[in-house]
Amino acid sequence: MDREHLDTIAESIREQFEEINQTRDIAYQRSRKLTSICARTIRAIHREEWPVSETLLAEAKSAAEEMIDGVRPYPALYHAGYTQDALKEYVEANLTYALVRDHRLPTPEELGIEDNTWLNGLAEAATELRRRILDILRHGHSQEVERLLETMDDIYSVLVTFDFNDSITHGLRRRTDTVRGVLERTRGDVTTSFRQSELVQALSSVETRIATESD
Repeated sequence: MDREHLDTIAESIREQFEEINQTRDIAYQRSRKLTSICARTIRAIHREEWPVSETLLAEAKSAAEEMIDGVRPYPALYHAGYTQDALKEYVEANLTYALVRDHRLPTPEELGIEDNTWLNGLAEAATELRRRILDILRHGHSQEVERLLETMDDIYSVLVTFDFNDSITHGLRRRTDTVRGVLERTRGDVTTSFRQSELVQALSSVETRIATESD
């Protein structure tokens, strides 16, 4: 065996591994940065801080593109869990903003991500609507609550049709089941709130009639 030839091959492989390892470390840090921006975006959305939300979405777009460009030569890193999780958060932030503001949903192509990541982000965004609905219900029942609840139902109705293996959808079935549970609980909360609102109105009407009769 030619030991020198073996050493040459091994050194070439080692250099490639070192390059991949460095790229992996950078990608991991960028994924954490993107996840943090997206979390702040969703928090701003629930606080109705629209200019802040839009600024953060722009920052998230730049961070996502930077991360994707960095791992583009390495498919294994692009499809790594931490990379795809961060991109899912990116989709969730964008779709949550669009759903809450009643805007058109950005497509997978517009966000620059794959279809399965978009669907998983949509599922996550649907569950965020529960928080939005509960925030509104604290101030009383409204048409906006009905719109958001219908939106959640529409999303679930679409997601449940993607009956494919997890190797294709990357966990969509589990997230769809979560959406169903959240939707059922939210529907129950909205129904309870509506009945309470009706009861308050009925009691107010009775009190007004009694007061009028007393006069």
